[in-house]
Amino acid sequence: MRLISHRANISGPDPKTENHPDQILKVLNKGIDCEIDVWRIDGNFYTGHHQPIYEIDWKFLCKPNLWIHAKNLEALTYLPNYVCFFWHQNDDYTLISNNLIWTFPNKKVCDKSIIVHKDQDWKEKNYKCYGVCTDYPLY
Repeated sequence: MRLISHRANISGPDPKTENHPDQILKVLNKGIDCEIDVWRIDGNFYTGHHQPIYEIDWKFLCKPNLWIHAKNLEALTYLPNYVCFFWHQNDDYTLISNNLIWTFPNKKVCDKSIIVHKDQDWKEKNYKCYGVCTDYPLY
């Protein structure tokens, strides 16, 4: 099963470090995949959940093992087609650019699902799916 850090969190939610480029690199360097929130404003890319905060170079988005959540239409339309990305709000299921399925918490899963499970008890659920995106990947 693929394990994905939600917003570069590794031991629970941390609004001070989530989506920060340094934290993203830290997670990737630990060998953990990372879901990040990406915006494009006036031709520049940024990370940040509720708003664009940290400006990044587009090459940053080409790092392996990133799962990019496009946060606005500009990001969605300008992300290179060779990176892994998706867009959603509260959809039960969203198709990812790599043909996997981003799956909202507490929804039915399949072998192509990446279930979002932000709590510590994700392992106890024993999901039969492609991956889990969590704030607690180290648990």
